[in-house]
Amino acid sequence: MQHTVSRKAGQLTLKHFILKQEVLDFYKSTIRASRAITDPVTRGETVAWIRSEIERNRHISDPGIIEDRLKVCRRELRTTLPNLR
Repeated sequence: MQHTVSRKAGQLTLKHFILKQEVLDFYKSTIRASRAITDPVTRGETVAWIRSEIERNRHISDPGIIEDRLKVCRRELRTTLPNLR
C-alpha cells in the first residue's frame, strides 16, 4: 500500500523542502558515521543499504509519513552506527 498524497507537479510546500534537507543531512551524517566501520566490505554494504532505503522511500510525499520514516531510520541506525549524531 502506497502512502502518497496527490499533488500537482511542482507544488511542494515549505515543509517538503525542509524535510528534503533533513533527509539529505541524515544521509550525509550516516555516511560520515559509517567511516567507523573498519571492514571495507561491511562499510560498503552499510552505505548501499542506507542509500537503498532512501531510494525505496523516494516516492513518499506525505510530510507526516516522511517524518515517521526518518525517525525510524535514525532509531535503527543508532544501533548499527553508535557514533551517528
